Amino acid sequence: MGLGPSLGIRQSQSLVLTPQLAQAIKLLQLSNLELEAYIAEELSKNPLLEAPSSEDEGDAPTASAPEDSNEAPDDPGADDIIMGQAEDDRPLDHDTTAEALEVDSFSDVVTSGGGEEAFDFDRLEYAAQSLAEHLLDQLHGASGATGELARVIAQMIDETGYLSVDLDDIAAASGAPLQLVEEALALVQGLDPPGVGARSLSECLALQAKAADRYDPAMARLIDNLELLSKGRMQDLKRICRVDDEDLADMIRELRAYDPKPGCQYSGSASVDVTPDVFVRTTRAGFAVELNQATLPRVLVNRRYYQELKTGPQDKASRAWLSECLASANWLVKALDQRARTIVKVVSEIVKRQQGFFEHGVAAMKPLTLREVAEAIEMHESTVSRVTSNKYLLCDRGLYELKYFFGSGVASAEGDGASSNAVKAAIKELIDAESDILSDDAIAALLKQRGFDCARRTVVKYREAMGIGSSVQRRRLRKIAG
Repeated sequence: MGLGPSLGIRQSQSLVLTPQLAQAIKLLQLSNLELEAYIAEELSKNPLLEAPSSEDEGDAPTASAPEDSNEAPDDPGADDIIMGQAEDDRPLDHDTTAEALEVDSFSDVVTSGGGEEAFDFDRLEYAAQSLAEHLLDQLHGASGATGELARVIAQMIDETGYLSVDLDDIAAASGAPLQLVEEALALVQGLDPPGVGARSLSECLALQAKAADRYDPAMARLIDNLELLSKGRMQDLKRICRVDDEDLADMIRELRAYDPKPGCQYSGSASVDVTPDVFVRTTRAGFAVELNQATLPRVLVNRRYYQELKTGPQDKASRAWLSECLASANWLVKALDQRARTIVKVVSEIVKRQQGFFEHGVAAMKPLTLREVAEAIEMHESTVSRVTSNKYLLCDRGLYELKYFFGSGVASAEGDGASSNAVKAAIKELIDAESDILSDDAIAALLKQRGFDCARRTVVKYREAMGIGSSVQRRRLRKIAG
């Protein structure tokens, strides 16, 4: 074979990620609140998009469940419309909320999109003040070198309320004598919350005991011997503290009421306001799956404004820009419509497969994977993964992330298996109800009597995942408690 340049033809297939496909994928994994921010940005960029008025929303038709529960509506699949393969000639300037909720149904699950408010829950807003700001506000009246050093120390305290910087280092950096630094630290340690500015757990508890006027010699000896308390050596503690059983138990109860990390209540991190994306209600016909209409943004294409701009004087670049705006608006409306369909379809399948959870609680949960749901609704596994990301479901049993309903499990007597959440709930129930401390082998045996085929190592893994101590640790804590 000769060496030299040549021409050849090759044929290959590749998936091109178009802007429309990227947008549809992004919309699937957004929660309703995140989607609202995205829609607001699109409304500011595209003049052909508009948000429906309150009157339009009030006139929107209410969706009902399909009459034939064995046949799915003839609507394009999420994967097809994302890839641009579905054909839809419906007008784009109408409210698609009703149609968006017509999805697959099954015998015990009814899908509905009623506009009435089915759930009412409070939104808690928490604007936390940082610990440093809280301490500096209290030091507002402190003056002189001691006050200045106290303000410096207050800003060095970590978020848990402890001072991890050595006083010698503070004295060297500030040029102040060590005695003055100690006086400034004492000033900080007298601030609220009690225990702030401590350099160890013992000092933190001692400061709180002093604030509560409970720091007597016996309490001081107990705080100095916390290691013996953690090991449950009560006889040694009674001898060291020179108290009887009743006094020691009272002192331990006092210590357990103190906060080992007093600064965490001023951590400065705001609580997350979680809003459900989907409601699951119990009805006479089964379970109704509804999108949260209060946070579900909707947009319309203003075709009248498009005609006005199209008939006006414009150059070639303006016509191209207007056509691009129309195409973008049309695709966004379709993508939002299909997003709503896909979410309800996925949640409906989850409710169908985890019906035992909604009827009887976490003990009746079954193992479930993304692939099982994807195969049941004839979508790709990645689509189901995006739909269940950052979205929450509100039902009679509480607020749950959609990912909560997926997980591995163990074999059970029923043959379908049991979810890991169900096994964890059973382990916690056994430990909470134990009169005599149960070993991991005993817990595994009791679980088998309940129909869960769990090995000892499985019990250990689930127990540690829930933060429950071993039998030795639980026995020690019970001894300390009384």
